This record gives sequence, structure tokens and C-alpha cells, in this order.
Amino acid sequence: MPDRRPRAAWRRHPEPQPERASTPDPTDRPSVVQASLYRDGRRVSSPATLADTFRQLREHPDGMAWIGLHRPTEEELHSLAAEFDLHELAVEDALEAHQRPKLERYGDTLFVVLRAARYLDAQEEVEFGELHIFVGPDFLITVRHGAAPDLSTVRHRMEEDPDLLALGPEAVLYAILDAVVDGYAPVVAGVQNDIDEIETEVFGGDPAVSRRIYELSREMVEFQRATRPLVGMLHGLMAGFAKYGTDEELQRYLRDVADHVTHTSERVDGFRQALADILTVNATLVTQQQNAEMRALAEAGFEQNEEIKKISSWAAILFAPTLVGTIYGMNFDTMPELHWAGGYPFAVVLMAVVCTSLYVVFKKKDWL
Repeated sequence: MPDRRPRAAWRRHPEPQPERASTPDPTDRPSVVQASLYRDGRRVSSPATLADTFRQLREHPDGMAWIGLHRPTEEELHSLAAEFDLHELAVEDALEAHQRPKLERYGDTLFVVLRAARYLDAQEEVEFGELHIFVGPDFLITVRHGAAPDLSTVRHRMEEDPDLLALGPEAVLYAILDAVVDGYAPVVAGVQNDIDEIETEVFGGDPAVSRRIYELSREMVEFQRATRPLVGMLHGLMAGFAKYGTDEELQRYLRDVADHVTHTSERVDGFRQALADILTVNATLVTQQQNAEMRALAEAGFEQNEEIKKISSWAAILFAPTLVGTIYGMNFDTMPELHWAGGYPFAVVLMAVVCTSLYVVFKKKDWL
């Protein structure tokens, strides 16, 4: 963790610089959530502008500034970078957002990126936010992208425990880590409920369940990207306990947070595997249903074909006497056998023979 040293010992510009006087005051913009100054764990002032915060912190080197921003502009971040010597790469990351969780150290300043999450009950989906934290010897700056997390709760909690807040910016960092990780619990519960519902829908034959499985799987990929890097980050912080003389109370805090992160990461991994298995089962059930439908269609086609055979057979049988009768029904005087005495019996016998022969043939072919 950053050393708690007087500002003059670590700042590159310990004295006010004339060119900073013309720097636009970013507190006039709604992105500045709150700027407060603390001493011995208690809030001593809430400056109306960042310029006042800078000035009061210079006048009281033993104080700590806690500045919260929401979607700041480039000018706002550059104002803070000039005052607190923030590294340009960290500032660039905070401006662009869309970063994966990480922890980097730039001299005496620690730069932390976190991915917060919250479960939206109405939409039954997970919303992710991004939080960038600059931690110095006597300041902590939070840059929030998205609705989550709600850091006002963290600020209130820390102000109710002056002894903990007196431990400095690293104590605030651990409190924020704890809040972000605790925010994962409702998400885990909501996703578990969604998976239970999806399993019911899968075996209920809901045709829209495949889309829901796919969307939830994508959210779990994002959730995994938010939680998995945290495990290594927290173990990295714990590895630096001895080097940076971290307070024992803060060590306990961090170990507890690390346990929760590990548990959440394992649950998320389990969710991804469960969704993959459910998707496989759903595909199998859909295939079975399609096969059953195809089999039913084939059977219906077969039955229809049998009926067509019968109709065709009877049509052919009836066609034979019709043909004979049609020929003899033509009114031509010179037709053979027209005046033959045995012509009628011959025609009837001929019809009977042809019809019987066709019936026997179709019967042998199982058409009748």
C-alpha cells in the first residue's frame, strides 16, 4: 500500500503552480459526486470546488482527500492528474474505460480497476459497471463508469468508523473492494434463480429458452471477466502486507474479501458449465422433438400413400369397364360386332375378366 508520508516528500509539485490557477474547475460539472477532506478519520470539510480541496489539503498535510467522480471529462481528469501526479497511462485508462480488472503501481500511487455488477430483477439481467481508483499517500480518487457500485454507502460506513478511516486511503480501498465483492452476492442469487427457471423451461419445451440460455451465457462470460482477475489482484495485495506495513485489521479485511471473491469466482465458473450442459440438453431435446415430428410426418405420408394406392387401384379397375362401355357406346354403323348377337354378353364378360385380373394384380402387390 502507498506510504503515509507528508505530501512534500512525494509530490513532484509540492507548491502551487501559477499555471494551475487557470485550470477549469471541474466541480461545476455534474460528474463530480463529492470531494471531502478527512483528518484522523473524521470529515473536516466538504469543499465546494476541487480547487478548494487542493488548497486545504496543502494546508493540512496530515489530512486525506476522498474525491468521487462519475464519467468525468478529459479536462476534469487532467486537473486531478496535474495536482496529484497521476500517471498518464492510468489517466488514459480511466478516460477510455472498458478495462479489465487490474492493479498497477506507479511510484507512490496505486491504480486499481474493478468491475461491479448488479442484478436487475425486472429485466432479469446483469448490469455491469466499471470503477477506477487512484490511491496515494493522502488521497483517494474514484472514477465511476456506470450505475454500480453505489459508493455513498461505503463513504457512510467509513465515516461511522473513524478508527478504520484513520488508517488512510488503503482502508478506503479495502472498503470499496469489499462493497464491490458483496455486490456480487445478489447477482449470484439472481443468476441461480434464472438457471433454475431455464431448466424448467427446457424440459417444458419452451421454444424461446435457447435465446435466454445464450444471453445468460454471455452475461456469465462478462461476470467471469469481472471476478477471475480479482483473485490474483487480492493475492498480490496480500503478498505486499509485510513490504508496505499494512495494518493487521486491514489484512483481515482483505483476507475476508479474497475468500468471498474466490467463492464467487467458483460459482460463476459453475454457472458457465451448467449453462453449457443445459444448452447441450436443450439441443438434444430439440433434436429428439424434431425426429419425432419427422417420424410422425413420415408415418402420415406412408398412410396417405397407402390410401392413394387403394384409390388408384379402384380407379384402374373401374376404368376398364368404362373404357369398354365407352367404345361400344359410339354410334358408328360399321363397327365390328355391333350387330352380333353375342356382343353384349361378350362385352360384359370382357369387363368382368379385366376387372378381376386388375383386382388380383393389385391384391398381390398389397395395394388393396
